[in-house]
Amino acid sequence: MRSRWTACLPLCGLLVWFLADAGEVRAAAGAGLALCGRSVIPALFPFMAASTMLVSLGFGEWAAPRLAGLMNVYRLPGPAGSALLLGLVGGYPIGARTAAELHKKGLLTAGEAERLLGFCNNSNPVFLLSVLGGGVFGSPRAGVYLWLIHVLSALLTGFFFRGSGKPIGRQALPRVSPCPSLPAAFVEGVKNACVSMVYVCGFVIFFYVLASPLAGLSGPLGAGLTGFLELFSLTPLLAADREGFILASACAGWGGVSILCQTAAVLEDSGLRLRTYVTGKALQALLAAGLAALVSLYLF
Repeated sequence: MRSRWTACLPLCGLLVWFLADAGEVRAAAGAGLALCGRSVIPALFPFMAASTMLVSLGFGEWAAPRLAGLMNVYRLPGPAGSALLLGLVGGYPIGARTAAELHKKGLLTAGEAERLLGFCNNSNPVFLLSVLGGGVFGSPRAGVYLWLIHVLSALLTGFFFRGSGKPIGRQALPRVSPCPSLPAAFVEGVKNACVSMVYVCGFVIFFYVLASPLAGLSGPLGAGLTGFLELFSLTPLLAADREGFILASACAGWGGVSILCQTAAVLEDSGLRLRTYVTGKALQALLAAGLAALVSLYLF
């Protein structure tokens, strides 16, 4: 009961703020909704639908022998490579969603899926290359470096969870259920993607509102706190300099509390825990910041 009241007090304060500043809150929510329609849904929905269809149709099994060499490094079975690949291409939270689908199909154990979550869920390359590189820093080259740093930091993060894995020469994977037909996989993929987008956009709008007062703070403090909460809200606050480059890289690696909630939503029915995921994203943020600090010496 005490913990419940402890949680209710800040929520009551949040409600008072929403009522006292209803106009600004409404404007921020509208801006967040526009952001979803302009950027979030076009960037994520096709990848969500396609990734679900691919896993349903056996992409994990197909990728297993082709990605086995890479995933052996992380002491994970080959199908895990499909979640890593789709996570790097599709953006948050495609990697986590794919890992959960692989676990549901019996291609990964719970322990393997949770270790995979530590480094398979990553930022959309379009966001890094176009929004940050071209839009914020005015340089496609800066976007390419941000993307390369992001990929490298994710791959390096995976090594920190390797120790808890068993050598690959272990028992056979559980029997996989037959693949559905293409029409059935298509309908299921689009339906699941629609449900996931409702969760994703809801969190983006809510955290966009929460981050709006932080945008008024001057200097890197406001940008850093905003990026900690919500990644898309960070972009207008970044300076096109070395400090902004490092901050952008670190926040992209972390993803934001909004992404954490989105990931929790797509994992809701999977039984997978978030502990390894949170640890992995915090570690990836540190690695991404360190790599960006080195690259920025050359870039700026």
